[in-house]
Amino acid sequence: MISRICFTYICLCLSITTSQAEENSYTVTYVYDGDTVKLRPVGSNESQDEFKLRLTDIDAPERNQSYGLKSRRALMKLCKGKNIIVTAQISGSDKYYRSLGRMECNGIDASYYLAKHGLAWFYAQYSSDTTIENAAKNARQLMLGLWADEKPIAPWDWRREHLYY
Repeated sequence: MISRICFTYICLCLSITTSQAEENSYTVTYVYDGDTVKLRPVGSNESQDEFKLRLTDIDAPERNQSYGLKSRRALMKLCKGKNIIVTAQISGSDKYYRSLGRMECNGIDASYYLAKHGLAWFYAQYSSDTTIENAAKNARQLMLGLWADEKPIAPWDWRREHLYY
């Protein structure tokens, strides 16, 4: 009797976990740049279900900026493809009506990955995530990615100078 109750409990827990995972599972349908993607819920074939996700904790170079295309390609390689399991935790939205949140691709945090490889800046103005901050600091010390430039320009400074990019 106790084993039957335990078995039922385990099955119930697994079904709840599976349904929660499916609710937060997505396919990346487009990568705009190194910190913005278009997601579609797994199981949906409707374009109206798609939405933009702006990754939190980082600011990647813009597409027309130095390292912008490298950052975009790195995010595409990490998160776009048939065998990629993408999960996202939405935390809000911004003034451009994009969803804000964290995204993992096959268990790898995309914001952390880009910061670690020197393909995005830690966005201290909007984040207090010390793991990503330390990854970005380490990339800078090792002169990885954009940190190999003599004077890399932060995306927020670049945008201010290129208002109509």
